[in-house]
Amino acid sequence: MRILFVLSRVPYPLEKGDKLRAFHLIRELSIDHEINLFCLADEKTHPEAEKQLKQYCSEVYIHRIPAFTKWFKLFVSLFSKRPFQVEYFYSQRAQRKFDEFVEAHLPQHIFCQLIRTAEYVRKYNLIPKTLDYMDAFSIGMERMAQKANWPLSLIMHEEFVRLKNYEQAVAPLFNHHLIISDQDKECIHIDEHIDVLPNGVDPVFFDTIRAEKTRDVLFTGNMSYRPNVESAKFLVNEIMPIVWNKKPETHVTLAGANPTQSVIALKSDKVEVTGWVDNIAKVYHSANVFVAPMLINSGLQNKLLEAMACEVPCITTSLANNALGATVGVHIKIGDTKEEIASSILNLLSDQAMTNNLRKAAKNFVISNYSWEKEAKRLEKIMELTNI
Repeated sequence: MRILFVLSRVPYPLEKGDKLRAFHLIRELSIDHEINLFCLADEKTHPEAEKQLKQYCSEVYIHRIPAFTKWFKLFVSLFSKRPFQVEYFYSQRAQRKFDEFVEAHLPQHIFCQLIRTAEYVRKYNLIPKTLDYMDAFSIGMERMAQKANWPLSLIMHEEFVRLKNYEQAVAPLFNHHLIISDQDKECIHIDEHIDVLPNGVDPVFFDTIRAEKTRDVLFTGNMSYRPNVESAKFLVNEIMPIVWNKKPETHVTLAGANPTQSVIALKSDKVEVTGWVDNIAKVYHSANVFVAPMLINSGLQNKLLEAMACEVPCITTSLANNALGATVGVHIKIGDTKEEIASSILNLLSDQAMTNNLRKAAKNFVISNYSWEKEAKRLEKIMELTNI
């Protein structure tokens, strides 16, 4: 089966959730199917990207969005009813290239990741199509708008309204609809049936790595992504002062690509900001406690799956665990206030028996419930590839 993946980012390196999800689904599906990849790029492409992707794709086309057009596209979007991000990633030039790509490769199924790619497939009514919404983007945007300052809050609220309308408007274009968790499924409102397709975990995170426990508290993620930035600031500025009052020697590591200036500003003798790391699995294995104090974004947190796979005891919020589905107190610790999260950090740093039990249970939970191989097989069934 020839499957055409349409992405808004080049899925390498794997420093963002949408890239990770696309990369692993492509890798797994490529075992039994021919994969062609059309992706947009609004930033410099990693020099190894095409080489890595061509291991699994018969053809890779990267359409680069010129830097000088970015601000123009955002300006034009002010006069549109479509979401800003849809306008940002769409162009007539890219559409022509996409049409040529379709004509050259004659896909038997088109897989679009995120609604920002949906415009490119409007005319292809005769080819079965799947849309991966991933998260309930509109709800995530609404939460960010509520916490942002004016005038950013105004812009975000407008984007929330546009996203909510667009999520529904493009749904009839597709035969199948995917979302990452039951929580997101409940939040997104479209008339068509939606299948839940969770993420898996890269087997590398299950490898036993001998690493000295040199880090007390760890948080990871792309440090330019607003929910991660807000979580990092909440951890350092609100949670850790409570911990430091009881255990002043406790250190925090913020690990992840592209830290913003506000994240870099958190750096101190007690706070490490690493930036990009080549082997994030080693960083997980070096940590005593992983904290993901997610407050505003939706979706399934890959960082939690990875940390649990590495047997790091985890603390997160109810919002994040609603998507994860872990049993509180058995697989994970939950805190929805700075005091609750700080208390859990102190308990895990001091109670070795509790820590050991949580580590083992968490890894078994991830092994039992999250597998890229299993999710790719589920995707095959959803797309009815064997019957086309």
